[in-house]
Amino acid sequence: MAEEKKAKRESKKTPMPEQEAQKRRFNFNEVPYGYSPELAIKEASRCLQCKKPTCIEGCPVEIKIPEFIALVKEGKFEDSVMKIKETNLLPAICGRVCPQETQCEEKCVLGKKGEPVAIGRLERFAADYERKECVVRMPECAPPTGKHVAVIGSGPASLTVAADLAKLGHKVTIFEALHKTGGVLVYGIPEFRLPKAIVQAEVDCLKQIGVEIITDYVVGKIETIDELLQKFDAVFIGTGAGAPLFMDIPGENFSGVYSANEYLTRSNLMRAYQFPETDTPIVRGKVVATIGGGNVAMDSARTALRLGAEKSYIIYRRSRVEMPARAEEVHHAEQEGVEFMLLTNPVRYLGNSDGYVTAVECIKMELGEPDASGRRRPVPIKGSEFQIPVDTVVVAIGNAANPLVPETTPGMEVNKYGNIVADNDGRTTKPGVFAGGDIVTGAATVISAMGAGRLVARAIHQYITTK
Repeated sequence: MAEEKKAKRESKKTPMPEQEAQKRRFNFNEVPYGYSPELAIKEASRCLQCKKPTCIEGCPVEIKIPEFIALVKEGKFEDSVMKIKETNLLPAICGRVCPQETQCEEKCVLGKKGEPVAIGRLERFAADYERKECVVRMPECAPPTGKHVAVIGSGPASLTVAADLAKLGHKVTIFEALHKTGGVLVYGIPEFRLPKAIVQAEVDCLKQIGVEIITDYVVGKIETIDELLQKFDAVFIGTGAGAPLFMDIPGENFSGVYSANEYLTRSNLMRAYQFPETDTPIVRGKVVATIGGGNVAMDSARTALRLGAEKSYIIYRRSRVEMPARAEEVHHAEQEGVEFMLLTNPVRYLGNSDGYVTAVECIKMELGEPDASGRRRPVPIKGSEFQIPVDTVVVAIGNAANPLVPETTPGMEVNKYGNIVADNDGRTTKPGVFAGGDIVTGAATVISAMGAGRLVARAIHQYITTK
């Protein structure tokens, strides 16, 4: 009993082993190794098992957090992952890429006087243990209803919708435009942060409960939403925010200036880092500047190092306090040698006579009053321009809605940004058509898309069973 009380009073999380920074910057292997059973039990023992667990309030997919952690503490690892799967069939993904520090862990009582329980690390451990040590089990599904739902796209919102509807007994078919299933999970997040094998394993679990997946199928070209509605009882659109954004400054057309979408897709999905063994080439810049301060920017800057960059810069117009990237990703980037140029903003790119970028001209910034986002607005400092020699630029300032499906679906309203207009349950202005994730909200987190997917699945279930 004394040891249990002592464990609960531990103020800091149990550290998770990981690759050394100076080794991992030269490979694409996953950075953290994950907990061992002993470390997982130690961390799970910190949980206070609150009678009114506020951590659940911070989880968009409503995982029964204290219950699964209690099972980890007891060494019942298989039961713990089944408890997670009651509401989330993608635990290995969530345990790696969810921003737990601003979700469930932010609500943890232990965080008031120390560090919260490492909920994400424990979720990852439970999922990894099952995959490596046990026969992967799935929750039982309801009897078939005879209803059939089409899901467009295979990102986190779509996978969640498919999983929840399949568990309710509905037939689900996912249509994916690319050759791999997973959406942003496979084309946007690098191997060192989310291995493709993990995504494939979670996708295979959906197949076990009857979800059909058709790849290389571009809805809006091969078939329209209206044509799908003739064969399906409802359609869900989860095509994401896949259109790149640029700053509209001089020199963006120089060779060597990439959108983060192209840069990461070439590397992640098409394995350009293995060229010429693979067919997709990519510029292996020696001095790379990444514009932006979010997770995508960190992924790009860290990828540049692994592709052989001698210098990899993050250029961000605000200070570190306002940086939207996860603290863990910023920390890993710094460890690996990414250099941060804060309160700095590009104003133009310079190039040579052959059309290749050679430098980025920047201006120093200072922070003014807060803007609509609540962050202090960056203001240029007159006369502070300077140049940074580079041979590659990656623009990671956000993404716009994928326009193909909205443009080919008459009667479905979009807003001025091209996002599909939908209510809180994902209902669009077109009967029988639902939407969720980044195509509705704009670029956001994996877990927010999954949370939206859960709500939309309930609405679709109600619609197809009562219409």
